[in-house]
Amino acid sequence: MGVAVTLPESEQTANAKHSASGASAQEGAEAALHELSTYLAEDMAACNRAIVARMDSPVALIPQLAAHLVAAGGKRLRPLLTLASARLCGYPAGPDHQRHVALAACVEFIHTATLLHDDVVDESQLRRGLASANAVFGNKASVLVGDFLFARSFQLMTDDGSLKVMAILSSASATIAEGEVLQMSTQNDLSTSVDQYLTVIHGKTAALFAAACRVGAVVAKRPEVEEVALEAFGTNLGMAFQLVDDALDYAADQAVLGKTVGDDFREGKITLPVLAAYAAGSEEDRRFWRRVIEDSEQQPEDLDHALVLIARTDAIGATLDRAAIYARAACEALDIFPDTRLRRLLQDTASYTVSRAR
Repeated sequence: MGVAVTLPESEQTANAKHSASGASAQEGAEAALHELSTYLAEDMAACNRAIVARMDSPVALIPQLAAHLVAAGGKRLRPLLTLASARLCGYPAGPDHQRHVALAACVEFIHTATLLHDDVVDESQLRRGLASANAVFGNKASVLVGDFLFARSFQLMTDDGSLKVMAILSSASATIAEGEVLQMSTQNDLSTSVDQYLTVIHGKTAALFAAACRVGAVVAKRPEVEEVALEAFGTNLGMAFQLVDDALDYAADQAVLGKTVGDDFREGKITLPVLAAYAAGSEEDRRFWRRVIEDSEQQPEDLDHALVLIARTDAIGATLDRAAIYARAACEALDIFPDTRLRRLLQDTASYTVSRAR
């Protein structure tokens, strides 16, 4: 347990206001995503059936671990974006038009495989509020089942038969791996620039958002300008989403975050809240950050002190302001499409992404 820290009165007031407004903001974000999911309920149900069917295997451990992942829930945002993008581009309904469903499942497999591998690398014990797969089944099983899901994703790409789709999704898979390696190389390094950090989150998160959206336009056989617009929407949404996640690691309670609060801090990850607090802090503050991040010399009370410094320098506000810029860019990218309910739902999803941490 960390030592309790008493914040100055101004910071207590700010935190109280944040807590009071946070619940309604969180509800707004969840409502936007719920509306989008409801609008695409039939497609999403088909996608979930495809996911469960493709997770089956005669090797007993694979469906057991897969069932654990399914039970953990999750918003399935990335496959939802594939389904929404296809529909936005006029992809027809009906049993003879299911490419978007299979590719949405493919996107989810890529994402889930990376989560399994990430939790092993990060030694995470929680995922979406439940014990992570590696905590339950062990590291070896998690890595190997992650490999299985990557293989399944490439089977789905091959089944689709489009070289363009395969190029988009395989490129995204490579970029995700590059982003994770780059993040590892910047770990514990406070000389990391903001641009380097943004490159990391583009690779580890935004690239798959972008690919998930672009393939929707491809299956609908839309002109490249619409593919590019949806790719821009996905990229900017993914950037905003990851910035907010990084803010939540220092601003959320464990129930909201779905993982242990302060994991990024304990692992020495370089995220924008840390970079902003380090840049705006005093020399004494910087000595603290160098000790706990670069030297990895952490005491039980250090997370509490880090939260004080982050609050004092408004590092969360700076992070969310940048996320809001990306969210606005995501909304604007869809302006080339007709003003339909689906377009508005996608734009609302982008707008409310930032409110998860407000």
